Amino acid sequence: MRELKTAGIAARAGGEVLARYFKTGVIAKHKNDEETYNLVSVADVEAEQAIVEVIKREFPDHAVLGEESHHDDVKSEHLWVVDPLDGTTNFVHGIPHYAVSIAYYHQGRPAVGVIFNPSRDDWYEATAGGGAFHNGQRASVCNSKTLDNVLVGVGFYYDRGEMMEATLAAVGDLFREQIHGIRRFGTAALDLVQVGCGLFGAYFEYQLSPWDFAAGALFVEEAGGQVTTSEGRLLPLRKTDLLASNRILHDRVQSIIGPHLPLSMRS
Repeated sequence: MRELKTAGIAARAGGEVLARYFKTGVIAKHKNDEETYNLVSVADVEAEQAIVEVIKREFPDHAVLGEESHHDDVKSEHLWVVDPLDGTTNFVHGIPHYAVSIAYYHQGRPAVGVIFNPSRDDWYEATAGGGAFHNGQRASVCNSKTLDNVLVGVGFYYDRGEMMEATLAAVGDLFREQIHGIRRFGTAALDLVQVGCGLFGAYFEYQLSPWDFAAGALFVEEAGGQVTTSEGRLLPLRKTDLLASNRILHDRVQSIIGPHLPLSMRS
């Protein structure tokens, strides 16, 4: 598949930029005054440029929605959704848990997703109807039927007020269901593939952008899982809350985290 091959080449190009900066170190800055914990570095910007160059060389007329500097129309027939560095905070602190995330949407529907962790040379790929694969091996969600047998992944947005409190409250309720534990690794794309690979029974976050989840959500679904908003709605291609699961546990987790969704994020 031409788009899958291009996504892989683009992810490798972006990953090479990140690996170089990870070795030498980078200086990060705040994206804006309101979100003082939301960091961006020169590595993010250069990696996105390298990724988009590959995509545009192969598909010059395709639109690109990127985290840093490309903001084409999300309603375009051919749309690439790019996160050049998911896990910037990990990256700038020297933690080797970060990823390049690239998705291709055709007529508004996800068709290809590639996630690459350069530090481990770890590859996650999915195509609509073609399954999900981790380093070439087919991936599948876990078959756990109860929450007392799983780990749950969680993400925190940069907000340190209402959204943080809501997330902590939801985590408390999940612990009361006797889950094995909570994991917060700080990279949404890699959290999502943990669900698809059967390591997490579920993962949720109350605010994510399209580039955070576009590739990972397809991976989960192609691995047999389910992805919706925390209220059970279809996932929109815009800033949203998200719940991913092994499908079996979806309704139960939704009933726990849905009531805690901040009013500012409700539809």
